[in-house]
Amino acid sequence: LYLMIVAGMGYLFLRMPTAYLPDEDQGIVMTQIILPSGSTLEQTKTVVDKVLGNMAVQEEDAIESLMGVAGVSFSGAGQNMGMAFGKLKDWKERKKPELKSKAVSGRAMGMVSQIKEAMIFVFPPPAVIELGSATGFELQLEDRGGLGHLGLMASRNQLLAMAAQDHRVVRVRANGMDDTAEYHLDIDWDRAGALGVSITSIHNTIAAAFGGTNVNDFVQGGRVKNVYLQADAPYRMQPADLEKLQVRNAQGQMVPLTAFASARWVQGAPRLERYNAFPSINIQGEPGPGYSTGDAMEAMEELVARLPSGIGYDWTGLSYQERMASSQAPVLYAFSFFVIFLCLAALYESWPIP
Repeated sequence: LYLMIVAGMGYLFLRMPTAYLPDEDQGIVMTQIILPSGSTLEQTKTVVDKVLGNMAVQEEDAIESLMGVAGVSFSGAGQNMGMAFGKLKDWKERKKPELKSKAVSGRAMGMVSQIKEAMIFVFPPPAVIELGSATGFELQLEDRGGLGHLGLMASRNQLLAMAAQDHRVVRVRANGMDDTAEYHLDIDWDRAGALGVSITSIHNTIAAAFGGTNVNDFVQGGRVKNVYLQADAPYRMQPADLEKLQVRNAQGQMVPLTAFASARWVQGAPRLERYNAFPSINIQGEPGPGYSTGDAMEAMEELVARLPSGIGYDWTGLSYQERMASSQAPVLYAFSFFVIFLCLAALYESWPIP
């Protein structure tokens, strides 16, 4: 009978779904809003207001207050990014299961899915807020083979498409910013050197004209005030305004920027992301109904294995802690047996009896 019990426990141990910590109702739900690249701040604010308005009406029994921000989110800062926070009512007022944070976020996801102007995700915070921004799993997709940015983005899209077809994971999303249009300035360094224009002069001129720079101080009324140099707003709004810039060369002469530079539009990443020194993209998601985070992580590992050679992954946040805890289990069990044996040996003052 004892051997049967041990065998049954071993079978259950191997089959039991794994997770690091159970999800908790922390009295808050969060919303991530991502509009298409190139969207304006006004468009983002309109979507944020729509999300807040719908949630305030449909979840009035659960939500006490709402706050939304346009221009920044968990993925980064940009005109097409937004986020919202919903503070839930006190736990004693939300004893019904349908008023818990997970149920509220699930209903809110169904509601915001009707808003076609943006990708919107509603989720409760993780059990340990300092170890991530969302419940579920968190994965870093890495370019370990030098495939380049385009190869990494293609692998990301392929992974998201495969995850959408897998019932073990839901709400799988890239916690980052899509490529956006960028105005790229190509400098002919050989020609610039022939004209006596240094690299520092080029960088300082462009940075001062379009970004502004502190060039001096002056005293007025007993207070030190700063002097900032920057092109007037109407002359730094269009790409063609770059052609009006002139750079001082080593002889003190002014050289037009167009004499040694050309510009073109490209698609590029608005934010450079690295993880363990590799170019990476953060992927977040949640386990499907009836599955644990351990099941979801195994599903994502299977999907990543089907990506092109050179693409790897690392777990981060709570997912990293879960992997570390599972790898330490055999050592912890062995140490537990050893400590119990020592306690029994001290109790019975004998080595063979325990």
